[in-house]
Amino acid sequence: MSVVTGELVTLMLMAFALGMDAFSVGLGMGMFKLRLKQILFIGLTVGFFHIWMPLAGMTAGRFISGHFGVFAVYAGGILLIVLGTQMCISGIRGGDVPLLAPVGKGLFIFAVSVSLDSFSVGLTLGIYGAKTLLTILCFGIAATLLTWLGLLTGRKIQGWLGVYSEVLGGSILCAFGLKLLLSF
Repeated sequence: MSVVTGELVTLMLMAFALGMDAFSVGLGMGMFKLRLKQILFIGLTVGFFHIWMPLAGMTAGRFISGHFGVFAVYAGGILLIVLGTQMCISGIRGGDVPLLAPVGKGLFIFAVSVSLDSFSVGLTLGIYGAKTLLTILCFGIAATLLTWLGLLTGRKIQGWLGVYSEVLGGSILCAFGLKLLLSF
């Protein structure tokens, strides 16, 4: 497998892991009996934030990397493990029950809250030197598709998949954090 293909697979897995948060919250949001037009708009909004948040993180990460080198890579690995652990704990506790309707301010809060971890991961990827365009495209597309899937699934079933999806996403982030820490 070439280096570019390996990076693409890694980024797609990370994007999937981060998008699982949007999926699990979307499951709950989908129980609002949203119209398909609303679901389309919500998915695009979350995808938009999953592009801009990691872009901001990557920009900050490249700055940090230039100044702190190897220590920044270790910090990035630890950050991924912490984020992954938090996702697993949140999934097990079932803490992502939506409190706001996904319109107006509620949609903004929803999109920002499920995208904040993308900023942190973007910070790590910036430190690591990942390809910016490839990263934000993977993150944006995965978040949009998984949000749509979560919202549509939430319309059909009660939220029993949410716990497992968030734990899976957290486990993937932990694995990549360990990979960063063990690469030195």
